[in-house]
Amino acid sequence: MVRTEISLFMQNAPGELGKLTALFGQAGINIDAITIQDASSYVRELFKARGKSLKRIASAASYNSMSKDSADFALVRLLPSDGMTDKTMDLLSEHDYLYDIQPVIAVKIGNRPGELAKMATRLGNEGININYVYGSVAGPDEECLFVFCPEDLERAAKVFKEEGP
Repeated sequence: MVRTEISLFMQNAPGELGKLTALFGQAGINIDAITIQDASSYVRELFKARGKSLKRIASAASYNSMSKDSADFALVRLLPSDGMTDKTMDLLSEHDYLYDIQPVIAVKIGNRPGELAKMATRLGNEGININYVYGSVAGPDEECLFVFCPEDLERAAKVFKEEGP
């Protein structure tokens, strides 16, 4: 249920994802779930959040420069298979990747219409905001693995533990 997600910035260029995942393959590390986005959208969200919660630190010109520079990078969020988090972090450090870790909730659900809606509704009914979610599925008859990053991890974990996926 509660797992460790690894987030890293990777150069947004042809072949970079292949290099990263080849390292994982050679080390015997499987990826249970992954999402990749242009880092400029991540910078946009950071900039918006600063405007809401703190005094705006960066000027609009500074933001435009950060946004342009960040398009050269991708934000990768991944969930290594159980028991492989430390090995994954060691491998990333060894190859000079900058990364961060964050606890998330990973839940397997049936691959049927409305399953994600039920889960999201349960969190919403408890007043728990979902910062982001991503998922993966092996095939139409397989369970899905969804990764949730809720604002209140402990409360969200309790909701899933009490009610099940």
